[in-house]
Amino acid sequence: MDETVMGMVLSVSPIGEYDKRVVLLTRECGKISAFARGARRPNSPLLACTQPFTFGEFSLYRGRNSFTMKSAQIRNYFTELREDVDDVYMGLYFCEMASYFAKENLDASDMLKLLYQSLRALKVPSLDRSLVRYIYELKMMTINGEAPRVFSCIQCGGKENLHSFLSNESGILCDECSHQKRGIQIQETTAYTLQHVIGTPFEKLYTFTVSAEIQNEFGKVIRQYLRDHLNATFHSLELID
Repeated sequence: MDETVMGMVLSVSPIGEYDKRVVLLTRECGKISAFARGARRPNSPLLACTQPFTFGEFSLYRGRNSFTMKSAQIRNYFTELREDVDDVYMGLYFCEMASYFAKENLDASDMLKLLYQSLRALKVPSLDRSLVRYIYELKMMTINGEAPRVFSCIQCGGKENLHSFLSNESGILCDECSHQKRGIQIQETTAYTLQHVIGTPFEKLYTFTVSAEIQNEFGKVIRQYLRDHLNATFHSLELID
């Protein structure tokens, strides 16, 4: 049975002498694997469309146990992204994290939108690459129901003076409730940044910048939160760090 899906190539691995196994994040089917027959041959029509970051419509044949890629109509190769090795590593990390969360036969529309917008953001001159990373990480956790509680104090429910982030308790504390707790001390702007990323639509995620000081606080919070709540090792992240 033939199917057409909208998606992005997350990863590629060689199979045999000339074939590839391609992992796709698709809007319709979630994360799927497809075999691309002969895609490693220099003259193969599947050669260019079976590279990481490739986004478009993929024509697949659904067999009993697997998909086979027949053709593709590519909308974005992210060519500029591939020209900078640091952007490539960051993009591969984004794909690896998406692959970790995505599941087959589950709606992946939000993850696909986030991944697409985040790869585009890496080439925006006014955006620091690390800020794009922290935003992506927090929003990916949010999509998958693992965002911290940052809109009010997790102890008293107050919405003012939220200056202490407790990663192990997945939330934020006000000054009055934080005396007996050892959290990461943050400024009001950092708390607002956390709130903004969690609550903002994908299309507006990358329309702001912050000072170096706020970015450092924001990054410290996100890195600690991932260490405490994400049981995963990302090989591409090791290359970045």
